[in-house]
Amino acid sequence: MEKYDVFICHNSQDKPEVLKIKSSLQKENIKTFYDEEDLKPFEKWKQQILDSIKEVRFFLVFISNHGTGPTQHQEIDCFLKEVLPKKPEIKTGLVILPNTNIGMINTITNSYPYFKELHYGDLRKDYDQSFKKMIADISNTIINSPVPLNYPVTPFKFKTVEIIIISKPPVLPILPKKTEIKFEYIEKTADYFEEHLGNNLFMEMVSIPKGTFFMGSPQNEESRRSNESPQHKVTVPPFFMGKYPVTQEQWRVVADLPKVKIDLEFDPSHFKDDNLPVECVSWNHAQEFCARLSRMANKTYRLPSEAEWEYACRGGTTTPFYCGETISTDLANYDGDYTYGQGQKGEYRKKTTVVGIFSANPFGLYDMCGNVWEWCEDEWHENYINAPTDGSAWTSLSVSNKLLRGGSWTYNPEHCRSAYRYSYNLDDLDDLIGFRVVCSGAARTH
Repeated sequence: MEKYDVFICHNSQDKPEVLKIKSSLQKENIKTFYDEEDLKPFEKWKQQILDSIKEVRFFLVFISNHGTGPTQHQEIDCFLKEVLPKKPEIKTGLVILPNTNIGMINTITNSYPYFKELHYGDLRKDYDQSFKKMIADISNTIINSPVPLNYPVTPFKFKTVEIIIISKPPVLPILPKKTEIKFEYIEKTADYFEEHLGNNLFMEMVSIPKGTFFMGSPQNEESRRSNESPQHKVTVPPFFMGKYPVTQEQWRVVADLPKVKIDLEFDPSHFKDDNLPVECVSWNHAQEFCARLSRMANKTYRLPSEAEWEYACRGGTTTPFYCGETISTDLANYDGDYTYGQGQKGEYRKKTTVVGIFSANPFGLYDMCGNVWEWCEDEWHENYINAPTDGSAWTSLSVSNKLLRGGSWTYNPEHCRSAYRYSYNLDDLDDLIGFRVVCSGAARTH
């Protein structure tokens, strides 16, 4: 059976407004099920409705002064009683159409108490702005919602590392204690697939398992910032993430593909080498890269949400760095003239380094600390109050500052912490900033 992204549940009397929203979603490459157009003749319509609802990722309910019609009522009952208990990952949204009175809203939400827990897409005021925001929110939810990731994968072995801090007693009691650090290497295995870019060039995408973690930093973490709080529990669906930041060679291949929305400079980086991370790319450039790659590969490639990035960076750890309580320039490229915790000074390379020359983190990802800052999908927020807890990106139409994560070759080690967040304008670019991509499932054509 054909699969859809959004099931449109509406009263037939609201058809004009509903069709306008359906058209806007389709322009965002979101596939919608609209009963009048998508029901097949000579087949049982109730079974078609049930089968379609089971396969969508978003169940969208429209409310107006017309109330819920008989068919809409059956669709809601089917979703709430038969589908949602078995597939709680399906998102639910309410759209309040213009001129709907509060009495009708209360009547419908009293009939379906589950709807009282939901945030409304309210089109009763500031229609144009509310309409655009609703379409953007639905689109973002679809892009970030989990779908089956049935790509053939291959296992690979890698070594990750843990820093062990050893305190040594002083020679004389009046002298301070001395500390040493040693590296304990651990061999692990992960799965990945290769995305063929042409010319015998591949992008390696590592399987990141689903899981729950505490996002942000605890109160006692050295150098923590207020924007890293409050710590909150986030459950992240499975996805694939680039084993490395996008390299300059990979960038050139994708930049040479046909334009989707904006032009891309063929060779933007300040530091030059095929295997160095691409830099001097803005958030908008990274978005265009993802759009071209998605169209070429017939998969959904995008920037990671901030939650996905931190979850992947930590790799199951809770310490400031994936490798422990401190970090070393033997493990990452940052300004080694500065230290963190009980760490030691190291090398300041003053430039980017070839991807993959340091040890991987526990998920098999390289260069998650230092080298280049990495763009995330999210807008900048001053803290985590009301942040999503499902791993999705936190976005808005009105904010031009986006998220950077990971630190870079010219920043201090504290900026390489798993929880550290940095705000940057989406149009700006610098030789400190690159990105890596994630792949979250179903094919989407542009």
